[in-house]
Amino acid sequence: MNRSSRILLSAVTLLTAALSMQAQPELTLEDIYAKGTFRMRGVPQPTWMEDGRSYSAMTGEGLVRIDAATLAETVVVPMSAFIPEGADRPVRAEDYTWSEDKTKLVVYTNSRRVWRRNTRGDYWLLDIAAGTIRQLGQGLEPSRMMYGKLSPKGDKFAYVYYNNLYVEDIATGERRQLTRDGSEVIVNGNFDWVYEEELSCYDGWRWSPDGKKIAFWRSDTEGTGTFLMIDNIDSLYSFTIPLPYPKAGTTNSAVKVGVVDVETAETGWFPVPGDPRENYIARMEFVPGTEEVMIQQLNRLQNTNTVYYGNVNTLELNSFYQDHDDAFLDIHDNIVWLDGNKYFTWTSEKDGWRHLYRVSRDGKKETLITKGEFDVIRILQIDTKGGYVYYMASPESAVEQYLYRSRLDGKKAAERVTPMGFNGTYSYNISPGAKYALCSYSNCATPRVYEMVSLPDHKVIRTLEDNEALKAVYASYGFRTREYFQVDIGEVVLDGWMIKPRDFDPAKKYPVIFNIYGEPASSTVQNSWSGDYWNQLLAQNGYIVMSIDPRGTNNPKGREWRKSIYGKVGILAMADHAKAVRLAEEMFPFMDPERIGVWGWSGGGSSTAHLMFKYPDIYSTGIAVAGVYSQYLYDSIYQERYMGLPSTNPDGFREGSPINHAAGLKGDLLLIHGTGDDNVHYQSLEMLVNELVKQDKQFSMMAYPMRTHGISERENTTMHLYRTMLRFWLEHLPAGGR
Repeated sequence: MNRSSRILLSAVTLLTAALSMQAQPELTLEDIYAKGTFRMRGVPQPTWMEDGRSYSAMTGEGLVRIDAATLAETVVVPMSAFIPEGADRPVRAEDYTWSEDKTKLVVYTNSRRVWRRNTRGDYWLLDIAAGTIRQLGQGLEPSRMMYGKLSPKGDKFAYVYYNNLYVEDIATGERRQLTRDGSEVIVNGNFDWVYEEELSCYDGWRWSPDGKKIAFWRSDTEGTGTFLMIDNIDSLYSFTIPLPYPKAGTTNSAVKVGVVDVETAETGWFPVPGDPRENYIARMEFVPGTEEVMIQQLNRLQNTNTVYYGNVNTLELNSFYQDHDDAFLDIHDNIVWLDGNKYFTWTSEKDGWRHLYRVSRDGKKETLITKGEFDVIRILQIDTKGGYVYYMASPESAVEQYLYRSRLDGKKAAERVTPMGFNGTYSYNISPGAKYALCSYSNCATPRVYEMVSLPDHKVIRTLEDNEALKAVYASYGFRTREYFQVDIGEVVLDGWMIKPRDFDPAKKYPVIFNIYGEPASSTVQNSWSGDYWNQLLAQNGYIVMSIDPRGTNNPKGREWRKSIYGKVGILAMADHAKAVRLAEEMFPFMDPERIGVWGWSGGGSSTAHLMFKYPDIYSTGIAVAGVYSQYLYDSIYQERYMGLPSTNPDGFREGSPINHAAGLKGDLLLIHGTGDDNVHYQSLEMLVNELVKQDKQFSMMAYPMRTHGISERENTTMHLYRTMLRFWLEHLPAGGR
């Protein structure tokens, strides 16, 4: 090729690139938060039938059974059966449960939100053979029943109503109140805010296998501090919303477990040792087919889990097993009984990794099931007949997840079930017997794909949704996908990712905006699809967007990684991040050390404040959303789990609270909070504002009236929030390469 031809080819190439750039649309906030430009399609999660070969789902035709191997649909309950007598439309099934004999269906509808979930609603009973449907709890206030369940024989229906337990006879409709002390401070069959938020306790009662008794939690919130949220916008005069909420080091609810006889309504209580306000009843379940419940009691420090058997007839209580950690323990819901109740499964980190064990019924003998130097991320299915446990793990990369299985007898090494070839994050909904699964997978460049697969061969039966339309739309914008990297800070190696501007020039220096969480409850660095639309918008405006997970974040890197943060929340991880940023500047010369920003939400808001106050020579600009600025202000279970008690770790609580470092602020800081945040109270922001004023520090703030922790309620909130943040970045962290 001669010189003139090369020049012509170069010109054509440049022109093509320029035209391509012109053809790429500009991303807007409206695209992300209003127009639905990047809507991703999903598929309904299957409700597996007991045969493990089919599942049920609601469609326009009614309730259908779907064969997993062929995906052929058979109508089990036609939509006409969901229409009550005298009505002109069917009951809208938000959820449904089968009776044990599969002759009846309990339909949940008309739900209302309580804290995080829609746990209040109405219940209807559909008789499949008769094709009739009638409302349960007739005459009660609409949308007030909670956690309704049929008895094992299907002859009774029990539920929680205004913090009391009730039972209704299916044949006669007769209703009996089982507990009578429920009130604003006494909670039966339900939980207070902190149990729900931090221990994932929702449904607070259990039928006995014979249906004659109900075991339940009772919480006495008397003495627990009540936080008052103020609503200034929904009436002429403001009013308060009381919220019993135990803050770190303060009085907890007194919780105990009772057993009520369904016929007589007589209640007895298990004599669980210890002060009920200084211990937690974290779990309680019946041992299958027996008259015993297994009760898990966490001490207040949450480093010791004592397990009891409790006889519901005699109320005799026997301690038989205990798990302990020098830092803290997590509660797991992976207990399955094996070999006719001779053994049960148990999750622990006692060997330095999160693994599943088989424990003898008396608690004296235990066998490691999932062997290897890796963490079990999540248990998906324990197939007792097949003899395997299926779980998510990622031995090679902490930013990805794949399906593995191990034999329940503990023999042989872990076996990878997910085929090689696609790197990213998988998830599965596995059938009983582990013959089939709804598999979904994605990575940072691939929207979620849904497939029905057979197991363990992982053969694809059918692709249910590939989201190719979204992939094409996404590609049309010419986004740069995430680039993953690692930073060796000496003690550990940290994972990170970055997104570069579309017109990135490696010879220039760019401002960098770091997204951080930085606490044990979550992490920000995973190779999965998020769309990164907000990050892409920032990149389009001339920023490099990065994220680095410091120690203590919720990553599958072993016990030492996660628990190194114990007693040092807001301290160790912040030092890690600051060190990593300085090292990253050496690794990536295109980072402008004079233009480093950081932002985060919740724990990330706390981390942002820490970094802005403690390392002002690194981070010049920050946005802290819904952060905890004093650890004394957050709830007892979360804060004490990771920090110990304020009385025994005063230095940690002081150093781990951003408010105590506010004098260090030098850069531009925007604080954002919802005044109706029941999780991280608006009080936290106001206390920090008060301290910043005291220290004569200039800052910006935005309060969203009566928005909760997610700051998403009411008209135009999300759009306004992100427009506010974008404007702040553009005004205070100069964009573009230099």
